[in-house]
Amino acid sequence: MRLALEAAARAAEAGEVPVGAVVLGPEGDVIAEGANGPIGAHDPTAHAEIVAMRKAAEALGNYRLPGCTLVVTLEPCAMCAGAISHARIARLVYGASDPKGGAVEHGPKLFEQATFHHRPDVTGGMFADESAEMLRSFFRARR
Repeated sequence: MRLALEAAARAAEAGEVPVGAVVLGPEGDVIAEGANGPIGAHDPTAHAEIVAMRKAAEALGNYRLPGCTLVVTLEPCAMCAGAISHARIARLVYGASDPKGGAVEHGPKLFEQATFHHRPDVTGGMFADESAEMLRSFFRARR
């Protein structure tokens, strides 16, 4: 999670919402990381999770990421939850909960839907305070 928080800090420095993600391989090795970048990339899908999973898929030469763990600083949105399922991520670990935009613990709770073919093991709340404070500080400074 420390690497994901560092990626989130880089996103904030670039004027992006501070969310960072890391993909770990089945042995726990870091395969890829990503930072939020939709503004700079002019890409609405450039969420940290998507960026990290794209890099991991490229590194592994496979659009599926079986046995991998995705660590992200914020509860994934619906788009990212869908991509996590399609990528067959084995485990999702996230920091801060997102009552407004989250889709794992909040909102549609997509991994609980019968139509989702793959559901990762989910652990929320890791470094939640640090993740949430980074987001609060970012938005406080913008207002």
